[in-house]
Amino acid sequence: MRTMVIAIGLLSALTGSALAAAPAKMVDTKMGKAWADEMGMILYTFDKDTKDKSNCDLDCLKKWPAFHAGADAKAEGEWTLVKAADGKEMWAYEGKPLYTYVEDKQPGDTSGDGVGGVWHVAK
Repeated sequence: MRTMVIAIGLLSALTGSALAAAPAKMVDTKMGKAWADEMGMILYTFDKDTKDKSNCDLDCLKKWPAFHAGADAKAEGEWTLVKAADGKEMWAYEGKPLYTYVEDKQPGDTSGDGVGGVWHVAK
């Protein structure tokens, strides 16, 4: 019996990280499925970013807040961490840093898509 309890504990420890939840969720929008934060606010990508690097400066972050990661966040799979201009860690999906948009007022709003021809709903 003791061996079984130890085995279950080890299995739980080994599979715990494999079952970690993604930092964002897929939601339905008028534009189809898109990534959103825990509050349902749509996430965006910026064409001027490069793989695993945010090029949205501090002024840019005022309109396009970085999708910040928690202090204990760990990169996993397609989800990586990059530095935002404010010095904090932010999430990137498939190497693309993610942002919200201050003009989106309700969960599911996609008013940031296409802004300046360089901002796009993250899918």
